[in-house]
Amino acid sequence: MELTGELTPDRPLLVVALAEEAAYLDRSLPVLVTGMGKVNATFALAATLARGPLPSAVVNLGTAGALRPGWTGLHEVGRVIQHDLDTDFLRTLTGLTVGAPVTLAGDGPVLATGDLFVAEEAARVRLAEQAQLVDMEGYAVASTAARFGVPVRLVKQVSDDADESAAGTWQESVDGCARILAEWVRTHL
Repeated sequence: MELTGELTPDRPLLVVALAEEAAYLDRSLPVLVTGMGKVNATFALAATLARGPLPSAVVNLGTAGALRPGWTGLHEVGRVIQHDLDTDFLRTLTGLTVGAPVTLAGDGPVLATGDLFVAEEAARVRLAEQAQLVDMEGYAVASTAARFGVPVRLVKQVSDDADESAAGTWQESVDGCARILAEWVRTHL
């Protein structure tokens, strides 16, 4: 976990999983590098927000795998789910809703978040039934920001096809993805 810059109520906090994704970000805004996965993202963001002051918004920037053919480019997520938590079964078992989907502003794609780097066909096909994109931190960031009452946006650049070539493709594309994400910040924030 690494925070650069200072939180202020009039500026958003940029949140990324890895330093590679933050390489070209304008450092006039605070940037939090959380580490990979839901636990790291939750802990880093919760600890940062608890210290305060709260930012005007949390903007999660990062790479995502495409779950369906033809999905490329930059997308602002409209809804995020956890793909590695069986919310329906847990509700049946306990009567409690755990890990409900988080609906965000806009009508962007559905992002499936889980602590699995999707790099095999069977997982991609299964997840494509409920989402267009997949990552490892989005749900954690959205859920944590919501619990603190801070507006949140998830902006994802497709880095790979969430298939057997995903690991190599991600490594080859992360620098280009970071440049695109930084440009989005310059033009939208």
